[in-house]
Amino acid sequence: MSFHRPRALCCLLLALVVSTGGCTSTKQSNTSRTATEQLLISNAVDQSLNKIDFTPLAGTAVFVEEKYIDCVDKGYIIGSVRHKLLQAGATLATRLEEADAVMEVRSGGVGTDVTSSYLGVPGFTAPGMIGVPDIKLATRDSQKAVAKIGIVVYGVKSKRELGEGGVSMARADDTNTYVLGFGPQQSGTLQYEVNRSAPLHPGQHVREIPSLVALSQPQRPQSKPAEETLKLTSGEKDE
Repeated sequence: MSFHRPRALCCLLLALVVSTGGCTSTKQSNTSRTATEQLLISNAVDQSLNKIDFTPLAGTAVFVEEKYIDCVDKGYIIGSVRHKLLQAGATLATRLEEADAVMEVRSGGVGTDVTSSYLGVPGFTAPGMIGVPDIKLATRDSQKAVAKIGIVVYGVKSKRELGEGGVSMARADDTNTYVLGFGPQQSGTLQYEVNRSAPLHPGQHVREIPSLVALSQPQRPQSKPAEETLKLTSGEKDE
C-alpha cells in the first residue's frame, strides 16, 4: 500500500491543477501627458475665453483663422472658440469667401509649470559621516497652467479691424500638500471644477442634444450688425 501512495498523491495534485481556473494579468499603461496636465490647460483656456464677449458677432458669418495657434492643445482652443461663437449667435463659415468677418486666434503661451517646496531640515553630509537625508515635516507640490490667447477680428471686404480685439490670460492650478506623510490635501481651481461636477443620476444628461425635428424648425433670422458697430472686448488688452 505504501508503494502506491506517491502515485495516488500525484494523481490527486494533477486533478486539482486541471480543475482549478487559470490566472489572468492586466496590463496597465499611461498616456504621454497626465490627465492633470490636460485638465489644467483646458481649465485655463476655458477661463481665458470666458473673459471675452463674443455677442457683438451675433448674426455674422465668421471664418476662424487658426494658423497662428502653435501649441499642443490647438484643437481644444479652436473648438472652444467655435463653440463660443455659436453660443453668441454667430454662424461659422467654412471658407473665407463665405464669411463676413475673419477671427484670427493666436496663442501667447499655453503650458504648465511645476513647483515643489517643503518645511523641514535639509539633508547634509559631514566629513567621515554617512549623508543625512532631508527631514520633511510638510511638503507642497503645485502644478500651474497658463493660457494666454489673443483674438483680432476684421472685415473680409474692408480688411479693417472690428473692435479693439486684445489678449485674455488665465491661470489654473492644482496643489497637493502632505503633512508628516499624511495627505494629500488638495486645493486649486482644478479641484474646484472637479468637485462641483456632482455625479449624475440614472438617465440624467450633462447637456441635451437637440433632435432633428427641432433643428428642422424654421428659426427667426438674426439681424446682422454693421461692421463699424462690431466691438470685441476681452478681459485684458495688449499694452
